[in-house]
Amino acid sequence: MLRVFIALNLLLLSLLACNGSYKSCKLKTQNLNVIQGASLVVALKNNQTLVYSTQQPNVTIIKHDPFLNLYLLKSKKYIRYPFRINNKLSLTQASVSDSCITEGKIRTKQVGLNTLATFNEPIFAPSLLLDSCCNLEGLVTPKGIIQRDYLEHFIDSKNKYYGEIGVRVVDEDKLIIVKYVNPFDLSVRFKKGDCITHVNGKKILDASDFMKHVLFAKVGTQLKVMVVRNGKKILVKATLKQRFGGGVISDTFLEAKGLYFNEDLTLLSVGKKFKNFGLHIGDRLIQVNGKKVTKIEDIRIYIDDFKHFASLLFTRNDFQFFVHINP
Repeated sequence: MLRVFIALNLLLLSLLACNGSYKSCKLKTQNLNVIQGASLVVALKNNQTLVYSTQQPNVTIIKHDPFLNLYLLKSKKYIRYPFRINNKLSLTQASVSDSCITEGKIRTKQVGLNTLATFNEPIFAPSLLLDSCCNLEGLVTPKGIIQRDYLEHFIDSKNKYYGEIGVRVVDEDKLIIVKYVNPFDLSVRFKKGDCITHVNGKKILDASDFMKHVLFAKVGTQLKVMVVRNGKKILVKATLKQRFGGGVISDTFLEAKGLYFNEDLTLLSVGKKFKNFGLHIGDRLIQVNGKKVTKIEDIRIYIDDFKHFASLLFTRNDFQFFVHINP
């Protein structure tokens, strides 16, 4: 009995260790049964559990993020030493699973919902991205790393939805460039090629920083975005709307109209309006404005190439038909 007591205390000391070694983090991951098949089940403070899973847990759900496959659950079991989200600068990071520790650092940051973060070393999913004190830096998924800012926002925010201002941005030569603009929202005042510099008077560091300002803002609020267009500074006022696409959900700007696609461009959901157009679940999109499309990004590339309406060519059982969509 004494040996068991000593062993348990040694384990707890190991779990609480913060000495630059990730062995204690691996023990904690094993002890708390974090890796469950293809899912991650992470015990948090306040008797809550953060879950990453492609399947809906068969328990009471506090909240759900369908874009990133995140769930927040109420835990029935008290965990004395839960995981905490790191809110300080981390000098080291590691991908930690039941069987493997890979030290390294974030190579590219998460840009919104569509582009998850990457690591500078090969890592396996699912696993946890931790600092040397076993604080949570991110969740390693097959599509990339969901970084701590998104986890913290999901857990703590009372905002039910992500914000949307009708643009998708990228980093180009250390500039934040508008790459795609929603052609169906006539209130959007951004143009392709705009260089974003400030939001609400604050200088923006990169595309990752900008997308957090947009996504984490409350729907209905206004952002004042400074852009450089053709060498001139222009202030663009944008009112936050609800985001409908992104992450594991298709993101074509058509989602707000009720059209959702899977990866091979087959319709998964059809809004009420388009049922009158004869569209059915299972119809597959093959052309947008006369251009062949094979992946989601192709739709974003060609969707705004129209004057009066966007022309979509679908196929169903070898029968092809057009659907025209007005702004």
